[in-house]
Amino acid sequence: MGLLIGMDEAGYGPNLGPLVVSVTVWEVPGSPREFDLWAAMADIASQSPSKEPLKLQIADSKQVYAPGKGLAALEKSVLSALRLVGHEPQSVGELSADLKSQISNLKFRIPPWLNGHDLLLPTAVDLSLIGDIATKWLECCRRTGVALKAVRSEIVQPERFNALVREYDNKALALSRTSLKLLRSVWNPDDEQPTLVICDKHGGRNRYDDLLAEVLDDRMVFSVGESRERSVYRVGSTELRFQMKAEANFPVALASLFCKYVRELSMQLFNEFWAEHVPGLKPTAGYPVDAVRFKQDIAKAQARLAITDDVLWRER
Repeated sequence: MGLLIGMDEAGYGPNLGPLVVSVTVWEVPGSPREFDLWAAMADIASQSPSKEPLKLQIADSKQVYAPGKGLAALEKSVLSALRLVGHEPQSVGELSADLKSQISNLKFRIPPWLNGHDLLLPTAVDLSLIGDIATKWLECCRRTGVALKAVRSEIVQPERFNALVREYDNKALALSRTSLKLLRSVWNPDDEQPTLVICDKHGGRNRYDDLLAEVLDDRMVFSVGESRERSVYRVGSTELRFQMKAEANFPVALASLFCKYVRELSMQLFNEFWAEHVPGLKPTAGYPVDAVRFKQDIAKAQARLAITDDVLWRER
C-alpha cells in the first residue's frame, strides 16, 4: 500500500475573509506514483460535470464553482467525502472543527462574524443525497482498495494572516510555511510506506528544499529537479512534487474543493453579519477593488462595533 497526498489553497489574493489551505490523504494499493486514482474513482467522479445525481465533479474549484451556480456541486463533493472519514457536520462550526489541523495559534481572536454566528449544513443539497453518494463512494473505495484516510484544513483569518506576513515580511512565504506545516501534520517523513505528495506551486517559487528542511527537523531533502513547471524532492520513501496545474491530480482537486467550500461559507457568514449592521449592504467576495468599496460601506458600523482593521482587513 502507498499514500497519495494532495494540497491546495483558496483565498490567497483577497483583502477580506480567510486564506484556506486543505490537504487530502489517500491510501492506495501498490505504488502511489503509478496508481491512477481518477480511474479507480471513475464510477463516482469525473473532472467534467455530470447529469447523474450520484456522480461528482472533482476538479479545480474554479471549474466547479461560480457565484451564479451556487454551492451545490461543491457541497456534494465535500460533505460526501467527509462521510468517508466518519464526519457528518451539521453546521459550519462543526465543519471547521472536523477539519481543524491543530497547528493554529490560539492567541488570535475569533472574528465577530464567526463568534456566536453559524450556518446549518447542507445549504444547497438534500441530506439524503449526500448519504446516497457517500454509500456509493464507499463501495467504490472498497472495490478498488482505496481509502480516504484524512482531510485537514488550515483556516487563516485576517488577524493571523497579517501577523504571519509581518513575521516573514513576505506574503508568499506566509502561504508556503502555513502549507508545509499543514502537510507535516498529516505526513510522517519516517514512514517507510511509499508516499507521493502533490502540491500546487506557490506563485513564482521554484525552490522548496529550504522550506521543507524547516519542517523536517534536519532530515535529508534530496532535490530531483527544479523548474518553472515542476519542482521535485525526495525525503525517505516520499516524493514531493510542487507543480503547475496540480489540480489535474485527484487528491489536489478534492483539496481545492474543500478550500473553496470553506471560504465561501465563511464569506456568507461574513456578509450576513455586516448586513445586520448596514441595511441594504451589497455583499462582497472580498477581492481587491470591491473589497475597498465594501470597507467604505461598513466604515461607520465598523467604528461603532470597535472592530479594528487588523481583525477585518488583510494588509497584503
